[in-house]
Amino acid sequence: MSFTGKKFPSIAVNAMNEMGETIQINVLEEAVKNNKKVLLFWYPKDFTFVCPTELHAFQEALAEFEKRNTIVIGASVDTAEVHFAWLNTPKDQGGIEGVTYNILADSNRNLSSVLGILDAQETVHHEELGVELLVGDNVTYRATYLIDEEGTVFHEGINHMPLGRNVQEFLRMIDAYAHVQQHGEVCPANWEEGKEAMSANRDGVAEYLAAH
Repeated sequence: MSFTGKKFPSIAVNAMNEMGETIQINVLEEAVKNNKKVLLFWYPKDFTFVCPTELHAFQEALAEFEKRNTIVIGASVDTAEVHFAWLNTPKDQGGIEGVTYNILADSNRNLSSVLGILDAQETVHHEELGVELLVGDNVTYRATYLIDEEGTVFHEGINHMPLGRNVQEFLRMIDAYAHVQQHGEVCPANWEEGKEAMSANRDGVAEYLAAH
């Protein structure tokens, strides 16, 4: 199910903060009560391979997101305790020491199930036991959600497990959406901050295409 153009699900989830405390976060409420955009990114597992490179990449760009009035939140289905252990593992040992944004611990899979981003969507029948068994690890794909100040999703995307994300592209999309919000124009392909946008009408697209 796609949530683009809809309110993000209002579900409270356990999370680990940089102080090592287990807290509860409702992503929708984070956006609305703070009047900020939210970037929520899901990754498959703690203590794996591509995942720490992404968490460090988002950390390195954190100041850029903050400039854009955007909260960054990580998420997986690991427990808060496993997040804590990973946060206390040095970077040169595959850990995420130094990451300061909150990380959701959706270990009961309530939110990830509603979003439909778990890899175990299929079942096989076990003849001897007479039960249905899940196929897959039941962890999340690399799903990303951009949510505006009213809690509406304005971007969602899902990468397969081996494919790391481009953090700069999310900054570009936040810039584009902020331009739409401020100016009422639409942003054409490959638009970047400072480039020409266009009016969302027949004359606007004609003028833009004629100039490009």
